[in-house]
Amino acid sequence: MSSRRGPVRKGPGRGGSGRGGPGRHPLARFLIRRILLAILLAWGITLVTFVLTNLVPGDPVAANLGQRALGDPAIVAQWRADHGLDRPLWQQYALHLQGLLHGDLGTSQQSHRPVSQDLAEFVPATLELAGAAILVSLVLGVAFGVIAALRRDRLSDHTLRVLSLVGISVPTFWLALLAFYVFFYRLQITPGSGRVDAALGSAPAVTGLQTVDALLAGRWDIFTSAVGHLITPALVLALYTIGLLTRFTRSAVLEVLGQDYVRAARAKGLPGRVILFRYVLRSALVPIITVAGLAFGSLLSGTVLVEAIFAWPGVGQYAYKSATTLDLPAVMGVGLVVGVVYLVINLVVDVLYGVIDPRVRLQ
Repeated sequence: MSSRRGPVRKGPGRGGSGRGGPGRHPLARFLIRRILLAILLAWGITLVTFVLTNLVPGDPVAANLGQRALGDPAIVAQWRADHGLDRPLWQQYALHLQGLLHGDLGTSQQSHRPVSQDLAEFVPATLELAGAAILVSLVLGVAFGVIAALRRDRLSDHTLRVLSLVGISVPTFWLALLAFYVFFYRLQITPGSGRVDAALGSAPAVTGLQTVDALLAGRWDIFTSAVGHLITPALVLALYTIGLLTRFTRSAVLEVLGQDYVRAARAKGLPGRVILFRYVLRSALVPIITVAGLAFGSLLSGTVLVEAIFAWPGVGQYAYKSATTLDLPAVMGVGLVVGVVYLVINLVVDVLYGVIDPRVRLQ
């Protein structure tokens, strides 16, 4: 009697879905874990922002009402009741969290408008400025770092290293003042303050980004003016990041160039361009992406002085005015936005890790 059997099929739940595990791709599980962690961190940001804001010394009542109104206890009590400051802190936080879940960031005590409306007006300006700065930084910083690594210990390498050190060392606010004085006041080759010439007005708001909205509206005059106003502050902000990326890219590329698989590719006679783009740069991208993500977050949250010098109506100016007047809802709103921006950047960086390096997906 024959004992031959047919092929045994593995049903669901018996490991038949491959190495990635049953029912879900490894990259999908990777993303789900990162998103859940981001939600938990976002809650932590709301808690830390609320606690630190309320620990700031000073009385928001005095900052908003003035000394004359402080002499009337009825006015003070009414103001505190209107803004919920007469309740215990845990109740204030519960109300704040409930509002956040419904998209309500509170009402600014200075502008008397919803904080979300204020941020929708100021955040795009900072995004446009920081986005232009990081784009210039990535192009120039990575290019300079690769050139310095490929020409190690030569004159071009030493020159780029010195320039990168200067870019990291020079204070951004001093460079902004110098650039504004030289290029606008003395040479008059760049526009003055603001985002666009006042005589031209603004393009119809779609994204809040002047350059993008001008292109969507077909207003080339506004687009040219917006780019002209954007160049100088963006280059000022980018100088530090260019120096940082140059040094990190050089170190990352030099480390990869010493690996055995790069030597093997050279021994096989592969063209230098193929080795550089297919092997070296792809392996060096992980630390470069990390630095670029952190740099972009720093640009978004650290543009206060540059925005003040160039009269750029961004979130930095809004945060400064809110902090000096103890506008607690606005301060917490800015803190939440900056924290969420960092979370989004970290999530994007993690996704890029998984795309570039398969070992991350498998882990």
